[in-house]
Amino acid sequence: MNLLRVKWKMHRLTWTINQTWKNFLVKNLCERYYQRSFRSYLCSRDTRRSCVIKLVNTVTYTFFLLFYSGGLMAIEEPGFETLVKDGEFELRNYEEYVVAETVADGSFDSASRAGFRRVAGYIFGDNKNKEGSGEKIQMTAPVTVKPNSTGWILHFVMPKTYSLDELPIPNNENVLVKKVESHMAAVLVFSGFTTEAKIERKTKKLQNWVSNQNLKIIGPQQIARYNDPFTLPWLRRNEIIFEVTY
Repeated sequence: MNLLRVKWKMHRLTWTINQTWKNFLVKNLCERYYQRSFRSYLCSRDTRRSCVIKLVNTVTYTFFLLFYSGGLMAIEEPGFETLVKDGEFELRNYEEYVVAETVADGSFDSASRAGFRRVAGYIFGDNKNKEGSGEKIQMTAPVTVKPNSTGWILHFVMPKTYSLDELPIPNNENVLVKKVESHMAAVLVFSGFTTEAKIERKTKKLQNWVSNQNLKIIGPQQIARYNDPFTLPWLRRNEIIFEVTY
């Protein structure tokens, strides 16, 4: 009974700290953006409309992260079977799944933001279903980014309730819906921030583990993030993923 009481208190403390952290970030984010927008308003009438639009977009995006992705993001993940678990490393067999993806250029962070907004727009209803209307789609986890020859590819996994043919058609021609076949993957799980330097270190560490397992890497690494940016760093779940074969 005492153990259960201690576990409950720890869970409550963690939840309280996490909510305080989110509230602090939201307050500061909105205040900073308001101040920047207000200064621009005073400097030039021509930028007035642009500032208002950016402010509205920022607030909308913030509330989405808190109430939509924070509550629903972890409801569903791609199905897989764990074949090997070795500390922070895992070897998995993934079932086939469907993704909505887009290509973005720039740095890892800027491409992640641009790609996220684009694909989030698709699941918010910027699409056309068989009845000719927009349809909202539940978000899943993780949000995954991988490099390609021209920049970065970001994708959301679609809920299992949809087949490829059942998903609505994107209105944005830069969003593509496609099926990912079943495959084997080597994974390194870690917490904290996903800085480019940290991603590079974790990628090299996973490459060494894959080599020691006598596996062959297919394609570039994928960076998978399971939490919204308001989650405390040590509570975050991130992964580096390589598709592999024997």
